Amino acid sequence: MLKLGIDLGGTKIEGAAVREDGSVCFRKRIPTEQDRGYAHVLDRIVAMHGMLMDQAGDESTTFGIGTPGALSLKTGRLKNSNTQCLLDQPIREDLEKRLGRPVAIQNDANCFAMAEALYGAGRGKDVVFGVIMGTGCGGGIVVNGHVLTGLQAIAGEWGHMSIDPAGPPCYCGMRGCVETLISGGGLEQRYRERFGTKKALPRIVEAYRNNDADAQAFMQTFFAHFGRAMANLITILDPDCVVLGGGVSNIDELYSLGLDQVRRYAFHEHVETPILKHQLGDSAGVIGAAWTGR
Repeated sequence: MLKLGIDLGGTKIEGAAVREDGSVCFRKRIPTEQDRGYAHVLDRIVAMHGMLMDQAGDESTTFGIGTPGALSLKTGRLKNSNTQCLLDQPIREDLEKRLGRPVAIQNDANCFAMAEALYGAGRGKDVVFGVIMGTGCGGGIVVNGHVLTGLQAIAGEWGHMSIDPAGPPCYCGMRGCVETLISGGGLEQRYRERFGTKKALPRIVEAYRNNDADAQAFMQTFFAHFGRAMANLITILDPDCVVLGGGVSNIDELYSLGLDQVRRYAFHEHVETPILKHQLGDSAGVIGAAWTGR
């Protein structure tokens, strides 16, 4: 049995064929081209599925897709997606018609969490919270090898907890969401607002390490926001570990100075929850997508 998966992102579509031991035997990326609309994105997914099936040959397969957002349990349409052309579209229904096979669809952060729980930094742990800190912020909960989806399919949507009701507006309609304050996109926007200078996050971090006063002040605020958001999460869920993914997770100081702030804001006096860096890199999403397939 070969598990086929697609990680559907705003800029790229990644496909992979995965063995049952988690090893990837084929992997390919193509651009999403979302600016050309929903029907075109469907065409791109169908094309990637064809490439994966060519690799499978006569071997039996399952197929799953990780998407930004989640399928509404009421309507079957995609909701909460920051890839705008996918919003309120019956993507599973349309793909099943096009492909003539069942298609499992899972939130991309849930796919990340599943992969890291099964084969990565969270391997062997009962309760794993997987966090993506990239352009936006997402999260997924895996309990004993199964994704916790929730009644409204929003379990783990860590990026849309408000930690500052007077904070910056979020596209979801609230203010001060985690995503606006500690995602890569959010951090760059906050830096531009605060200092009037457009600077990519890696350059901000570089300036911080070179003792630039503006960057020092900015990063201290970032670590405090990270600590508050993570402490809230740990207090509610008390997971066996938290695994960080996405570009922001590559800031090494998160695992020292950021952790200090988690301990500062946590409910418990001694926070023992391991906060771990991802092990599967950018393969995690597509491996998790493949593993959800049916």
